[in-house]
Amino acid sequence: MSSTHQIFDISKFKVSCGNCSLVELCLPWGLKVDDLNELEKIIKRVRPLQRGDYLFHTGDKFQQLYAVRSGAIKAYRTTEEGNEQILGFYLPGELLGLDAIDTEKHVCTTVALETSSFCAVPFTRLEELCQQIPGLQHQIYRLMSRELSSENQSLLLLGKKSAEEKIATFLVNLSSRLHVLGYSSTEFRLPMSRQEIGNYLGLTVETVSRIFSRLQKDKLIVIDRKLIKIVNEHGIRCMCTGNKESSSKSRSATGH
Repeated sequence: MSSTHQIFDISKFKVSCGNCSLVELCLPWGLKVDDLNELEKIIKRVRPLQRGDYLFHTGDKFQQLYAVRSGAIKAYRTTEEGNEQILGFYLPGELLGLDAIDTEKHVCTTVALETSSFCAVPFTRLEELCQQIPGLQHQIYRLMSRELSSENQSLLLLGKKSAEEKIATFLVNLSSRLHVLGYSSTEFRLPMSRQEIGNYLGLTVETVSRIFSRLQKDKLIVIDRKLIKIVNEHGIRCMCTGNKESSSKSRSATGH
């Protein structure tokens, strides 16, 4: 027996959502058109932010989740000494605000690193809709799980790794996230400064610059200002685990 409901056609929804290339990441597959229309009604566009503009501050009341459509966002907390401690960087297709669901207050401050655009979903409306659409609730759980996994990766990154291993892991992590979005995993622009990378990794800006230069000298990457090109992907992945011998062998095997 054929269903009276039309199954969601992702290509058509892209058009109705401003040709958004992120819909595959942000929304669950297999929703019926009627369900999807209800979801689309509660999604709203937020005015674009320019570099240095804030999306929300620590302590602000949590009201909605934000999906980055374009640009890049930095999340940070201010220490008791008044210093900025960077918690992470958010790219297109990634959600902001999941960590505020429990306390109903934002636990960090977010600022645009470059011109950035967003979609916003009021959380109370989303909760109501989740009761009607089981697939949507499952997607929220999946996204929360992904956020926890990302936090665990950050803890690993800031653990007992050497400075070289931290930089290599940071680049590989960024490469993997961009690959999921459909972008090149070997050539990309860093939206954050060397100082911000150092703050996030617990390194001085001098150390970050020195290691970038060393990676380029070792022919693992090519640097052109903020543009990074990974020319020896296997080698830099080996460096993430401190396996410098394998990294050196990889350079020899590739003729670099």
